[in-house]
Amino acid sequence: MKYKLKDVCATEVEFDVVDGRLKNVSFSNGCSGNLKALSVLLEGASVEETVSKLKGITCGENSTSCSDQLAKVLEKIAKPGK
Repeated sequence: MKYKLKDVCATEVEFDVVDGRLKNVSFSNGCSGNLKALSVLLEGASVEETVSKLKGITCGENSTSCSDQLAKVLEKIAKPGK
């Protein structure tokens, strides 16, 4: 699945969800080293745990971050129709 991100350096995030767990997380653009590390750390993490840990994280003066944007995407796909 590929999703566009808003108001952050990364332009999109791509990942798979298998049995409620994240696989193959990859960000386009953004802070390469940090986002590669985040992708490795999230491999196999549950969607619920990821949302719980990443939701609300900000970046600098921005009210959101690449991590927060991922959490928002995961929340939407976990609760279709909202």
